[in-house]
Amino acid sequence: MIAEQSIQDAQKAWGEGIVKIGKVFLEKGDYRAAAEQHIHQFYNYQEGIVLFKPTLVSERQFRTDFEGALSYFVGGNSDYPEDHGFAIKPWSDVRWENIGSKIVGDMAVAMGNYFFTTAEGGDVVKVEYSFAYTFNADGQLKIALHDSHLPYSP
Repeated sequence: MIAEQSIQDAQKAWGEGIVKIGKVFLEKGDYRAAAEQHIHQFYNYQEGIVLFKPTLVSERQFRTDFEGALSYFVGGNSDYPEDHGFAIKPWSDVRWENIGSKIVGDMAVAMGNYFFTTAEGGDVVKVEYSFAYTFNADGQLKIALHDSHLPYSP
């Protein structure tokens, strides 16, 4: 069974990974490799599809493969022309505000807000999320569903 603390630990590490990708980008390093490692570490593409709905897209908003997720994080994929590289914005901090989670056996769903602080110290961007977690064959907690979007603004 998945523990609540495991979800919080995974969220914290995921946020740190997003910050790391941006830092590698700023240092003119191999940010694409950093993003690939991030996806391998946190998402369960190794065992099939992941339901991935990133924040700032409207044309091809649902992604089920590794390449779709990678494009969102770093851009540069002509199959996803609206992707500009969310992780290479870059960000200096990601803070999570969990509203609740539901754990059923080997699957957990968490939802709430996460807040992204730009590296240059600008405004904090509030994003709503729902993530589902499951264990992979090696017993590691992985994301099986990533759904995020900006709050509704009439």
